[in-house]
Amino acid sequence: MEQVNEDTLGAARKVIAVHINYPSRAAQRGRTPAQPSYFLKPSSSLALSGSSVERPAGCELLGYEGEIALVIGKAARRVGMEDAWSHVAAVTASNDLGVYDLRWADKGSNLRSKGGDGFTPVGPALIPADAVDPAKLRIRTWHNDDLVQDDTTEDLLFPFARLVADLSQLLTLEEGDIILTGTPAGASVAHPGDVLEVEVSTADGGLTTGRLTTTVEEGTTPFADFGAGPKVDDLQREEAYGSREAAGLPAPASVLTPELKAKLESVATATLSSQLRKRGLNNVSIDGLQATRPDRRVVGLARTLRYVPNREDLFKTHGGGFNAQKRAIDSVNEGEILVMEARGEKGTGTVGDILALRAQVRGAAAIITDGGVRDYTAVAGLEMPTYFANPHPAVLGRRHIPWDTDITIACGGATVQPGDIIVADSDGILAIPPAIAEELVDDCITQEQEETFIFEMVKQGNSVDGLYPMNNEWQARYKEWEAGRAND
Repeated sequence: MEQVNEDTLGAARKVIAVHINYPSRAAQRGRTPAQPSYFLKPSSSLALSGSSVERPAGCELLGYEGEIALVIGKAARRVGMEDAWSHVAAVTASNDLGVYDLRWADKGSNLRSKGGDGFTPVGPALIPADAVDPAKLRIRTWHNDDLVQDDTTEDLLFPFARLVADLSQLLTLEEGDIILTGTPAGASVAHPGDVLEVEVSTADGGLTTGRLTTTVEEGTTPFADFGAGPKVDDLQREEAYGSREAAGLPAPASVLTPELKAKLESVATATLSSQLRKRGLNNVSIDGLQATRPDRRVVGLARTLRYVPNREDLFKTHGGGFNAQKRAIDSVNEGEILVMEARGEKGTGTVGDILALRAQVRGAAAIITDGGVRDYTAVAGLEMPTYFANPHPAVLGRRHIPWDTDITIACGGATVQPGDIIVADSDGILAIPPAIAEELVDDCITQEQEETFIFEMVKQGNSVDGLYPMNNEWQARYKEWEAGRAND
């Protein structure tokens, strides 16, 4: 196969990069674009395999992203998707390098953060485009010999032909231009002395680019004081490494502390409902559902998923692959509760045994849907409770399109926002605004102590008149009773 050389780099008048294209990366970033978006990298950022790249002096976060690069073979202007692939001459490996330290000053352009010299190595070999199926390519990245990225092009958000056709609607793709097609999950940060390798191959391994090798060096020349200098914070560290854990950062403090969770587990759902009503919150109950595990009580933070009514043309673009339903299931975290908006539609399933099991393996506390459940016996056999409207054997696509995640939804007649505290048991399901949870549960504990006193007084033969609710006399007696308990 032909090798990438200086002539290849010299022929590239434009280097265009796609922001998010792999479902695994979209799940990691927590956002899935409806349309592709792009940025430019200067052709001076191109480099050959075996080159070194400098982490600029004063910078901390040199990020790497293994990608498949398309090399344009003939000019493309306003081409259709059916013809777009014929304008691609070859595919090769690339590494979309950049320093997160300069993102703050780029205003989204990525010019300085991703445009440095050597920040776009490509090669080493070119695989002819007409010899491959663009939907059956594999991309792998190694960091100091550790395999850190491994994905295929089977379920891309935007297939390669769509990228070429889309870009050509506005600008002419010229012979030699290079398109970087996005990176899968696993991209992270490299340090001076590290070796990065990227390989593109056919899924069966029959054709390969070989490994694109880049060595990281430490820059020694500081930035001048007349331009924007490096600056990072924990958000940039998290994005560069892919997670707070990978960046060595502490997990963000959760409003649902273990102490608050224990308090919420200790009080009755009816008491919580009563205290919510006292605060004017009359519409926080998710109604009309049954539970696979009525013996269980769960408390957790809400994650949300929205289904919209099926429309055949939209199901083709949103229903398949790593869709919103699968992204929601595959990103739910330990102790979280996935709440689904299915519009009360009972004529199909909204979750089945495999995805429910995946949620349980991820550590989800529960699934709540106001739609149907498929594979009911298997779902009911899981340790994790599922709250649902009814069993139904039909597949999701009969009535629903999985549309979006982590947005405000409606479920069982209640509005639920991501981060709401959900309390669910056989008595009902409540969505509690996190800002009032601490005060709310403390008042619930007080209310239940008062009701324990009232119950004992009624048991002793006292009339409920003046006792339930308590008048001043009974309030005084309650305080004496409470003090006595505290001294016991």
